[in-house]
Amino acid sequence: MKKILYILIFVPCLFMASCIQNDVPLPVKVINVLSVRGDGFTVSDNDINRQDQRVLMHLDETIDVRNVNITEVKITEGGLSDRELTGTFDFTTPQYFKLYLYQDYIWKFEAQQVIERYFNVTNQIGESDFIESARLFCAHVPKGTDLSKVKITSVKLGPRDITTISPDPSTITFSEENPSVEVVVSYFDREEKWTLAVEETEIAIQIVKAVAWEKSIRLRVAAKQSDNQGIRFRVKNTETWTETKNLKATSGGFECVLEGVYEDTEYEIQAFSGSDESALTTVKTGHIQDIENKGFEQWMTKNDIIYPYADEAHPYWATGNVGSAIVGVTLTEGIGEQRPDSSGALCARLTSKFASVFGVGKFAAGNLYLGKYVRNDGTNGVVNFGRPFTAHPKALRIWMKYKCGVIDYVGAKQPVSSGIKKGDKDVGTIYIALGNWDHNIYGGTEESPIQIATKIIEDTAFNPKGEAVIAYGELSLSEDVTAWQQFDIPVVYYDEFTDKQPTHIVITCSSSRYGDYFTGSTGSVMWLDDFELIY
Repeated sequence: MKKILYILIFVPCLFMASCIQNDVPLPVKVINVLSVRGDGFTVSDNDINRQDQRVLMHLDETIDVRNVNITEVKITEGGLSDRELTGTFDFTTPQYFKLYLYQDYIWKFEAQQVIERYFNVTNQIGESDFIESARLFCAHVPKGTDLSKVKITSVKLGPRDITTISPDPSTITFSEENPSVEVVVSYFDREEKWTLAVEETEIAIQIVKAVAWEKSIRLRVAAKQSDNQGIRFRVKNTETWTETKNLKATSGGFECVLEGVYEDTEYEIQAFSGSDESALTTVKTGHIQDIENKGFEQWMTKNDIIYPYADEAHPYWATGNVGSAIVGVTLTEGIGEQRPDSSGALCARLTSKFASVFGVGKFAAGNLYLGKYVRNDGTNGVVNFGRPFTAHPKALRIWMKYKCGVIDYVGAKQPVSSGIKKGDKDVGTIYIALGNWDHNIYGGTEESPIQIATKIIEDTAFNPKGEAVIAYGELSLSEDVTAWQQFDIPVVYYDEFTDKQPTHIVITCSSSRYGDYFTGSTGSVMWLDDFELIY
């Protein structure tokens, strides 16, 4: 009887216990890819789509897509993978990895590779037609051209440095009977057959590109060769033409920069070559823009923090003072040491310091930048760079002094191949960039689209050669500038004929170049005054 009673009691209890155990849900921990590194490709934080669980790898054109070497993949702590995340992979099709801990997450890795290709000939009119799917290039020359005298001036059909073309392009000839030639293109261990063709066109001269800035216009003209070539231009609806023959010859015509034009003005432009004239092209120049508080006269203090503007409702410049204020340190401030003959009463002083409490802290550079300090992340900072801007300055003119210290703090992380060590001279730096950064991609806001986080600085550091950068200029100093001195920082445009237009401007100043990496000298100080954009 006791055994029966025991069974009657135990079995329901066991059943209840098993029910309770099965009803307890597993904890949820999402396993994400945090970063991917390897040989011959890049993956930025913006290329890691955590919502779609997808990684986009940008391959250099010299990398064989069938043999891509991944050296490091960081995933959420505790996460596992169903197979090795590193090694050599064939990315002609995407690779899939199952990451898991309590739940499974299928991540898709895919590669994107862009190979620059071009084909140009002598006396060419306009750009060559390119049909990649047919592996065909066709260049256009003026009507009546003797095709036997047309020579290939430049051709690239595969990855740089590792591609061969047979027959040798320098030996190729065209004719009326054979206006196209088939060539064999070899790279890696593959061969492709391409067709290069020449075709006559009725157009003798054509303005193929007109890019109007604020005080200059850039023109690219396709034309047959002539001893009498040039550009004439005039303000629209006026009678007087201005003519210039200050040209730069190209393989298919010439280029020209019209200087001294007025902003916000429509111009009519015509190119000529011998007796041939192009159709009229009409363009409008842009509007000159300036930056705010460029003499650094406006400052305010709130909660013992100094800000580089007068009204917190209208910020423009920013500093790292919000972060350093945690330990009662001010890095950047306005002081009465303005440069001689300045119309203002103040300048900006940037001082590199070791910010600490009870000896625990980090090195911080004196800094000043267009944008906003977003928040503190422990002892790290998160900032947004940039302000809206659509113009095309040629240079940034500044007044400055600089005291160059000797590096006495080196952070745990450093830029690749920097070789920085204690005892080296510090570097003060100022740079300007123009670009069309999308805040949805670069992590910031519409006003200040680029987010930089020192905690993950190796992934978020500003890239002057990034895809969205249109122009860049930099001044770096590793010597003292003991007296106020004027510097012009040229703004170099990567492609002056680009259709990309600036949407934002970035200006960043630091008394220690590698302050984002917590590296520099506590002896470095920079004074800045009277910035000016030169057009």
